[in-house]
Amino acid sequence: MNTKAAEELPAVSVIMPVLNEERHLRTAVRRILEQEYGGELEVVIALGPSSDRTDEIAAALTAEDPRVRTVPNPTGRTPAGLNAAIRASRHPVVVRVDGHGLLTPGYIATAVRLLDEMEAANVGGIMHAEGENDWEHAVAAAMTSKVGVGNAAFHTGGLAGPADTVYLGVFRREVLERQGGYNEEFIRAQDWELNYRIRRAGGLVWFTPQLKVTYRPRPSVRALAKQYKDYGRWRRVVTRYHRGSVNLRYLAPPAALLGVLAGLLLGVLVHPAFLVLPAGYLLAIVLGSLKSPGLSAKSRLLLPVALATMHMSWGFGFLTSPRKLARKVIASTPPAPIDPKPTTAA
Repeated sequence: MNTKAAEELPAVSVIMPVLNEERHLRTAVRRILEQEYGGELEVVIALGPSSDRTDEIAAALTAEDPRVRTVPNPTGRTPAGLNAAIRASRHPVVVRVDGHGLLTPGYIATAVRLLDEMEAANVGGIMHAEGENDWEHAVAAAMTSKVGVGNAAFHTGGLAGPADTVYLGVFRREVLERQGGYNEEFIRAQDWELNYRIRRAGGLVWFTPQLKVTYRPRPSVRALAKQYKDYGRWRRVVTRYHRGSVNLRYLAPPAALLGVLAGLLLGVLVHPAFLVLPAGYLLAIVLGSLKSPGLSAKSRLLLPVALATMHMSWGFGFLTSPRKLARKVIASTPPAPIDPKPTTAA
C-alpha cells in the first residue's frame, strides 16, 4: 500500500444529517474525530428540528472541537440535510455518516486510498448492524442475513468490486457537484438513486468489505416496520423513474406478502390446503433464523419476528407506494447543481 505524507493527502469533509439522535450523536462524532487520518478533517452536522437533546449535544461538540460545525436543516429530511452540509463543507473528499453510524478504525484513510487507486467516484462498504439489547441483536442478525436482505453485499459482505450502491459512501466532491448532489424528492432511497445517476454518467461505485460502519438498529417493532415500509415505498419510486433498476431481490418482499395474504384468505374461504403458503413462509424464516450464531435464546426467538416485520413492511410499502411521491421526473430533469465551494487540491 502506498503511503502519502500528510501534506499530500486530500482534505476530507464529513457530512452528517441528524434528527433526534441524542442517543448516538456524541459517540458517532467522536469516532470520526478519532480517525487516524493525516490530512485535514472537518465535520459538518446538518441539524433537523429535533425534539430531544440533539441540538444541545451538537452545540457542545462544536464548542469542544473547532473541526465540528453545524448548519440548519429546517425540513429535517435526510437529502436536504446532506445537501446543506455539502454546500457548507469545503474539501475535495466528502464522507457521508449518519447520526447513528459509527466509523470503524481506518475507515477514512482506507476510503481515500481506494478512491485514488480504483479511480472511483464513490467507495463504501458494509452496514455492520450491532444491537445493544435482545431485540436489537435480533434485528442486527436479520439485517446481516441473506434470509433477511437477500444478496446485498453492503449488508452481508462479499468480494470487493463494482457495485450498484454502497452503504453511505465516500465521494469525490466534483462527482457530487456534477450530479447536483442528492435529489431532495427522495426522502428515502436517496443513496441508491444518486449512485444510479453516478453509474449512468460513467462513474465507478466501488464496494469493499474493508470499510465497515457500525449501525444501531431501530429499537422497537413499530420503528422497524416504519423504516422498512418507507424503504419499500421509495424503492418503488426509484423503479418508476429508472426502469432498468428493478431486480428480483426487490420483488421478493411484495411477492412474499401477497403469497401470505392469499394463502390466509383462500385457506379460510376455499380450502385449508392454501394455508401451506403462510406456513411455508413461517417455516422458511424460522429455519433461516437457525443459521444466525451467537444469539441469546430471547434474541433467537425474536429473530423471526424481525425478519417478518422487515419483509412484510417492505412489501407493503412497495405495493402501496403512491404515485404522488417524488413528482418530478428526475430521469430527464436532474436537480440543480450545488454551488461550488473552494476546495483543497487532492
